[in-house]
Amino acid sequence: MATPLTADRLLAALRAEGVTVVEHPGWRTHDRNGAGAWGPVTGVMIHHTVSSGTASTVAMCSDGYTGLPGPLCHGVIAKDGTVHLVSAGRANHAGGGDPSVLKAVAGETYGDRPPAPRAHQGSPNAVDGNSRFYGFECVNLGNGADPWPAAQLDAIERVSAALCRAHGWGAKSVIGHLEWSDWKSDPKGFGMPVMRRRVQTRLNKAPARPAPAPGAGKPAAPRLQPFPGTSFFRAETSSPVITAMGRRLVAEGCSAYAVGPGPRWSEADRRSYAKWQHKLGFRGSDADGVPGAVSWNALKVPYTR
Repeated sequence: MATPLTADRLLAALRAEGVTVVEHPGWRTHDRNGAGAWGPVTGVMIHHTVSSGTASTVAMCSDGYTGLPGPLCHGVIAKDGTVHLVSAGRANHAGGGDPSVLKAVAGETYGDRPPAPRAHQGSPNAVDGNSRFYGFECVNLGNGADPWPAAQLDAIERVSAALCRAHGWGAKSVIGHLEWSDWKSDPKGFGMPVMRRRVQTRLNKAPARPAPAPGAGKPAAPRLQPFPGTSFFRAETSSPVITAMGRRLVAEGCSAYAVGPGPRWSEADRRSYAKWQHKLGFRGSDADGVPGAVSWNALKVPYTR
């Protein structure tokens, strides 16, 4: 068992394994830690969503639904292989499961499959899987007929390997929900033993990102405007930095401008920036429209002389 990765380390581990990651607003602090323990972690659990469509599925997995509040996983693996992160803490994905399975996974002591589960949520001897497993929901109807594209299976492999590599686990630390609870059937449409073999093959090699397209050079990282400090944002400030910020807010769909944006800090700037803070998941006094270092760095304002 291991201490869960921080949000930064989780993101770095996935990217190092070549995973294409989308960060859902507020995912770093969106969790169910108030409902129970998060960790020590034992492994990775793979699910199917019984849904279609990336945007609606990500929203559901982030927000939850009646009777089951979100987040419902740590990441959503789309059909195109993109992984949408929605949480870095405890998530409502595994529920109760079999203690013999937990022991076998923690020790990686089983053969082709863990012991058949004989427990589920509400069983007298069930153990809390939400505190012990990272969970990834894969967009699939779960009917055995909905296809699993190669890009999606590759992403499942990479995500699983990334977390195993980060914690020093083998592929036997990766299981399906159906291997945890006798009530569950996910993921349906591919076999977890085959996926574990894929994961172990990847773990036997050094991590590597996908090769760039032929002739593609590495683009230079754009120079970004450093955070000028909270005191910079006041009525008397007139600067091209304010204009550059406003243009980025417009590009992010966070505009409250009737005209502009322009170089002088205004109420329209403040209201537009508050929209950006809300998009990132900030609330209350943290979303007052006055830029702070975290939200500013996330906005990626181009450098302006």
